[in-house]
Amino acid sequence: MPVARTKAVPAYSDMEEAQLVIHARRGESGAFGAIMQRYNQSLFRVARAIMSDDSEAEDVVQESYFKAFKALATFRGDSTLLTWLTRITINESRGRLRSRRKTVDLAEVEAAQKDGSLVIPFRGAHVMENPEAEVARTQIRGLMENAVDELPEPFRLVFVLREIQGYSVDETAASLGIKAETVKTRLYRARRQLRIQLSEVFSSSIQDAFPFLGQRCERINQTVLARLSEHRLLIDG
Repeated sequence: MPVARTKAVPAYSDMEEAQLVIHARRGESGAFGAIMQRYNQSLFRVARAIMSDDSEAEDVVQESYFKAFKALATFRGDSTLLTWLTRITINESRGRLRSRRKTVDLAEVEAAQKDGSLVIPFRGAHVMENPEAEVARTQIRGLMENAVDELPEPFRLVFVLREIQGYSVDETAASLGIKAETVKTRLYRARRQLRIQLSEVFSSSIQDAFPFLGQRCERINQTVLARLSEHRLLIDG
């Protein structure tokens, strides 16, 4: 009696981005899962930079994935998939924020900077009297995250993309739809506002900022896949 052959499962996690897109367009849940696994932390940090709240950022990432995957046929590959997903995440975040409150006007921020009236408050700054001896790494990271949260959104986004995510100037400009020179200017101003005297402390923990925990990552994956399944956008599962 012939033995039935088991269909090989594609190694989605090893695929190049272009291959993943092809498989995702076919509705393969494994491809969707691999895309989310690869870009979850990046998109969460972007959403968190705008929303300044972990739970809201998580909701934004879930909704952004769902909208992106439904519209995956419109992705032409003019930019990287991450850049495309980043733009969708930014738009989703800003849309939610606009529905709640007015965003800070950049012109007002820049005017305040020129006359020196804008000072970024540091919550819990008293613990920094002797950080090397008295403050644990996690406390330092928490202080840095609070300071980043206080940056005006345009500067905060550039700082997160460039310093935390490690995007190049061109990648940041493409993601935000601004000029490379604007990226450089905003990053300079963000750094200045984060206080020069804390730069050495931040450098040791900055890459650990806004960690994307495994449980949150898995929750986002399962939620998005379930919604795709409900809308019959998957061919398996």
